[in-house]
Amino acid sequence: MTASSASRKRRSIGLDQRSRHPLMLFFRGFVKHPAMVGSIIPSSAKLVEHVLEPVDWGATKLFVEYGPGVGTFTQPVLERLAPDAELIAIDTNPDFVDYLRRDIKDPRLHVVRGSAADVRRIVEDFGHKQADYILSGLPFSTLPEGVGPRIAEETASILRPGGAFLVYQVSARVHDFIAPHFERIERDFEAWNIPPMRLFRAYKD
Repeated sequence: MTASSASRKRRSIGLDQRSRHPLMLFFRGFVKHPAMVGSIIPSSAKLVEHVLEPVDWGATKLFVEYGPGVGTFTQPVLERLAPDAELIAIDTNPDFVDYLRRDIKDPRLHVVRGSAADVRRIVEDFGHKQADYILSGLPFSTLPEGVGPRIAEETASILRPGGAFLVYQVSARVHDFIAPHFERIERDFEAWNIPPMRLFRAYKD
């Protein structure tokens, strides 16, 4: 191998590694699918803590995440889950799915390429009848027509009584989607994030 070809190979490897960096991957995902990715950068650690605060981890056997992206919430959820609990992460973006499958080696994690609108079937395919908590950062206000209402309905149908749908959004429009299916919805706000996020906790009583 000549010096010039070796140099080209090193540059190629470097570019490939940078393209697989989570921040670059997240940015590319936003550019390619802005309607499905809620922000141009991953969530802050402060937002992660705030969103996960109400979870009763000792009583959680199945946690579901919509739109895990590069795993900003996925890894903290796994750190809190019991050894015998499971996490199903659902994303439509094949780049994110491949990244999570390659980057996180945890037998409790199941990464699925699919739509959150099919959550009931996906949960049942993994042998579960219900989920304890479902987390979503999907931008409901920009989802294709009809998808938001279906996700809300399917989410309510697969949550156990006492379970909660945890949502973080820029827009408050998500309330219109989830209100028909949840009697108790708590609101909150997290300023330490770019952009600041509205939080919704919808409980299945």
